[in-house]
Amino acid sequence: MILRTERLVLSLPTVDDVDAIYDACQDAETQRYTTVPSPYERRHAEEFVPKVAADWRSGAHVTWAMREGSVLAGMIGLYRLDGTGSGELGYWVSPWSRRRGLLTEAARAVVDWGFASEGPGLHRIEWRAVVGNIGSARAARSLGFRYEGTLRGALVNPQGRDDGWIAGLLTTDDRMPQPWPVLQD
Repeated sequence: MILRTERLVLSLPTVDDVDAIYDACQDAETQRYTTVPSPYERRHAEEFVPKVAADWRSGAHVTWAMREGSVLAGMIGLYRLDGTGSGELGYWVSPWSRRRGLLTEAARAVVDWGFASEGPGLHRIEWRAVVGNIGSARAARSLGFRYEGTLRGALVNPQGRDDGWIAGLLTTDDRMPQPWPVLQD
C-alpha cells in the first residue's frame, strides 16, 4: 500500500533505507521519545525492514517510510490493529526533516487510510507520547486528536517506564484542532 501526499511518498521501508534509518535513530530525541532500541545499532535497522514487511502480512501493524524525494523523512504507521476497530498512530521524524510540516502531511494520509473502508475501516485512532514530547503533541493536536489525559507509568521504552499522554480521534470527529491543557500555545 503506497500513499502519496503533496510532498511525500509513503511506502514500505526497504534495505536501501537501512543507512538512513540507522542515522536517524542515532538522534537523542528519537531514542528518548520512541521505542527504538538505545543504543541503536546498525543491526536494529537491518532487522527492522523485514519485521515491517512481516507485520504488514500479519495485519497487526502497518508502517510506512516517509520519503521526500530520495530523502527518508521518517517512519509512520498504525499499530495494534487487532480487529476491534481501533489502532494507534505512531511515528518518528528524521532530525533533518523536522519542523517543516511533513509529519502532519503524512499523518493526515495515514489517518484517512485508517478510517477508510478501503483500509482497515477503524472507528478510533489513539495517539500516545511520553509526557514532555511537545512536538509530537502539537502534531497530534493539529490533526484533530482530542487530549484525553495522562497515563501514569504506562509507556515502556528502553529507558524504562514513563508517564504518557493519550489522545483519541474518532471517525466522526471534525478534525479541527482542540485546546489541549498540556500545550500552552
